[in-house]
Amino acid sequence: MPSLYQRLARHFPAPDRRFLETQDGTVMTYGDLEAETARIAGALVALGVAPGDRVAVQVQKSPRALCLYLACARAGAVYLPLNTAYTLAELAYFISDAEPVIVVCDPAAQAGIAALPEAAGVKSVQTLDADGNGSLADLAAGQPSEFEDVARDDDDLAAILYTSGTTGRSKGAMLTVGNLYSNSEVLAGYWGFTADDVLIHALPIYHTHGLFVATNVTLICGGTLFFLPKFDADVVLKLMPRATAMMGVPTFYTRLVDHPGLNRDVAKSMRLFVSGSAPLLAETHKAFKAKTGHRILERYGMTETNMNTSNPYDGERRAGTVGFPLPGVSLRIVDPDTGAERPRGEIGIIEVKGPNVFKGYWRMPEKTAAEFRDDGYFISGDVAFIDADGYVHIVGRDKDMIISGGFNVYPKEIEAEIDALDGVVESAVIGVPHRDFGEGVTAVVVADAGVAPDEGQVRDALKGLLAAYKVPKRVFFVPELPRNTMGKVQKNVLRDAYADTYSA
Repeated sequence: MPSLYQRLARHFPAPDRRFLETQDGTVMTYGDLEAETARIAGALVALGVAPGDRVAVQVQKSPRALCLYLACARAGAVYLPLNTAYTLAELAYFISDAEPVIVVCDPAAQAGIAALPEAAGVKSVQTLDADGNGSLADLAAGQPSEFEDVARDDDDLAAILYTSGTTGRSKGAMLTVGNLYSNSEVLAGYWGFTADDVLIHALPIYHTHGLFVATNVTLICGGTLFFLPKFDADVVLKLMPRATAMMGVPTFYTRLVDHPGLNRDVAKSMRLFVSGSAPLLAETHKAFKAKTGHRILERYGMTETNMNTSNPYDGERRAGTVGFPLPGVSLRIVDPDTGAERPRGEIGIIEVKGPNVFKGYWRMPEKTAAEFRDDGYFISGDVAFIDADGYVHIVGRDKDMIISGGFNVYPKEIEAEIDALDGVVESAVIGVPHRDFGEGVTAVVVADAGVAPDEGQVRDALKGLLAAYKVPKRVFFVPELPRNTMGKVQKNVLRDAYADTYSA
């Protein structure tokens, strides 16, 4: 069977066609892509990477970093992208759990990662900087520009993406070649992508949205990327007249709506704006349509499942919903206790089944078994209902997970670090509405009167332990946390009490 790369490459246009253009105007053609991924794949093999080996990557976004993902696919390796905000303490767990053969990181982090006891089994720690330069690039430069791809079956692993657990232990979601290719094929068709599309890509490439959805959908139709290091409203508006589509998180759209340069004229060449990774407020939908004439298309996915639903490309895009199940995806709403399917209009837990759904959690067979029904449906933990017209409405999440700026944040992990601080008795971490981030991570702390830390001290202590997006934006102190008759902390009460924390 062909590799994931070969499956995508079937749809590539002529070698001289543009694949991506960077912010400074540098162009990479499809021919360049073919040669560069071959050289990096050759470098990986030279470093001892065999099919099925994990390659852990924590680097800044660059064209060569994107080529590294595709080179892993060509070499039959399992790509393990890691958020660039992760600290050394967090990286230690991922390395010990996934046991990568190679780690690729920013040059500034090389010494620290190499010195981790958990990295003892890593064959090599290579580097790539924000410009795509580093030891891996140097090694690749000496490799041939052709590579014989390693054959891969649908069920072979293509990537492991870590998603934090409510107990604080991160879980590695195992995504197969079939998962990634099938979902890209469905999305490209459902959203009408062709070789004429030019997609504004301002997302990070260490999670599903930017890496698999935006990139693979563009590749499978032979389109072009405007490949930006990060979202900048000024840059995006400058590029928009030359583009046809954009994928983003709600923050992108709130900032565009606030920008005086957004209007119908600047967006007239655009055919599609997609939003995901966090709920988009109905007011943002309305404001964006008023300024551009475009209705944003909202969809719903998870690390474990890729994309599950989408508002229609042709048809009514309803604000506050995530549309319908994608072709080939089965979705049902069930009672969380009995698993019985609930009728339309009734709230329950989303369960999904399809070729997009992951293989299971890396080295966690018991956790994997617990998250799947006997008939193969994956229990998402997302709370929703389906209305009379078939639109899916996400109304909340089980287990108190927070989505801030498109990133999953699990309170237990943060609470454990806060509770370990001197002077802290206990804490509760919640998400409350935030216009830019969807939800703002907020901590409510009970402290010892004599040695109580202040808000700044708590936040400063966490900055060295947690990725920046997990650090609470505000910390409040209370005499005690509200509890029910069983002694459980009532986070719903706290969410109500602090709901207006980030109001404009």
